[in-house]
Amino acid sequence: MDGSALEELDERIAGCRACPRLVAWREEVARTRRAAFTDWTYWGRPVPGFGPPDASLLILGLAPAAHGGNRTGRMFTGDRSGDVLYGALHEVGLASQARAERIGDGLELYGVRITSPVHCAPPANKPTPGERDTCRPWLVRELTLLRPSLRAVVVLGAFGWQAALPAFTAAGWTVPRPRPPFAHGAHVRLHRAEGGEPSGSREDLGGGAGVPGDGSLALHGCFHVSQRNTFTGRLTPAMLREVLRTAATSAGLPTTPPTG
Repeated sequence: MDGSALEELDERIAGCRACPRLVAWREEVARTRRAAFTDWTYWGRPVPGFGPPDASLLILGLAPAAHGGNRTGRMFTGDRSGDVLYGALHEVGLASQARAERIGDGLELYGVRITSPVHCAPPANKPTPGERDTCRPWLVRELTLLRPSLRAVVVLGAFGWQAALPAFTAAGWTVPRPRPPFAHGAHVRLHRAEGGEPSGSREDLGGGAGVPGDGSLALHGCFHVSQRNTFTGRLTPAMLREVLRTAATSAGLPTTPPTG
């Protein structure tokens, strides 16, 4: 696709002021800053997606962290969750380096784009349902622009899963009824609404399923890379790498083989 359309979308997202509570919070955090980052000029705006415009794999989080993406201006950059995510992407062969510290640090994603259903850092990392719904048109537009190349999505956490399902419908895919519940390792095939099967179907997409080439989308669930999950062992690096490799296979992307 023409990357200029996605760049225009990113600029529009960065200028959004639709949710008063989120605007107030993100700007207050940017003014007061954390002691460790007193020398930073915080981004303090909505954080757009990051990655190539022809990505075949999308990673969908929750929202930027107050002192992570809200500080750096790039998704999952500058916080502990990002350390886990980008470290796994690098080990799997989908990122050029394991660390994401700031814009311009040389990080590249290979066939992968990262975005979120809410683009502003929320208080206590908890957007309201109204804020989620207000932000949804941005996600719908991003999915629509990515649709020519997009083949798989990894959704991190139950909030992102529930926020994303209506967006997939609005962007031209069908979602099974009843809606599939979130689970780590969940696999769901979403078909294009314009043709093919009349509705999505749940199926096992692992084990070299490949890219069907019919415009359908392989949806993969993964526990969020939050500190609560990674510190307690609910989500281990091996579990995250496994989901990423499975999703990359669905998207037709090469990965490095597991070690050990």
